[in-house]
Formats: sequence, C-alpha cells, structure tokens
Amino acid sequence: MSTSETLCNSPQFARIDAAADPATASAIRREFSEWLHHHFALDAAKACDVVLAVNEAMANAAEYAYATADQPGVMQVRAHYDENAATLTVTIEDQGAWRDTDPGTRELKRGRGIPLMQALADQATVDTSPSGTRVSLEWTGVDAAR
Repeated sequence: MSTSETLCNSPQFARIDAAADPATASAIRREFSEWLHHHFALDAAKACDVVLAVNEAMANAAEYAYATADQPGVMQVRAHYDENAATLTVTIEDQGAWRDTDPGTRELKRGRGIPLMQALADQATVDTSPSGTRVSLEWTGVDAAR
C-alpha cells in the first residue's frame, strides 16, 4: 500500500518530525490535500482555503523557525476531526525561535501569512514560547464524506 493510500484510509493526519523545508512542506501539502478530499465533503473553495492556510503555516515554519539555527529543524503537522462538533483542527508546530518582525524593516510584500491564515480559518491562533511555535487552525461546520 502506498503512502497516499495509507493516508487516505486513516481518519487522522499526522506528519511528525518532518523536515522544515520548502520541499517537504510541498509534499505534505499534496498528501494533506488528498487526505482532506478523501475524508470531507467540502466545496472546492473551502477545500482550497483549508489547504492554503495549512500551507502558509508550514511555509512559515520552513522559512522562519530555524533561520538562525546551525542545522535544519523539524515540524509536526496534525489534523483532528471532531465528528460530534463537525470541527476540523489542524496544528503545525516547530521547535524553532519566534522572530517578531519590525514593521519598519519588514519587506513591503511580506508578512501577510498570519492575517491570511486568520481570514481563511474560522479560528486561527499562533502560540509562541522559547521551545517553539504552534499554529492552530480550526474550521467548523465540516461534514465527513459519506
């Protein structure tokens, strides 16, 4: 059974200790999208919103979490569906260092990832600590595929 077949048959999604780099984030995005389409009855626009928000969180981990680290880091991507509440929650975590950007020095075309995630998800939180960053994205009113 291939990885894609295994993912599609699993009621939960998890990628633990995945390399926090653009290539891995892209591969996880494809796997997550397949899993999402297999398990949930989402219209195309909502499915795109979910995948885009998750991708943005992974891209942030890949680009920023370990920018000052001596070696590459890892990220965790997990999705949980609460059938009773019809709620899909996706968390993306890293063990890197949070960096607040100075609005005066931030590139004008950058820095819109968190507002984008907040606009796409019903609820989006970013929790930072010395041990890393955790992004939690939640969508309500999500129906399981029949």
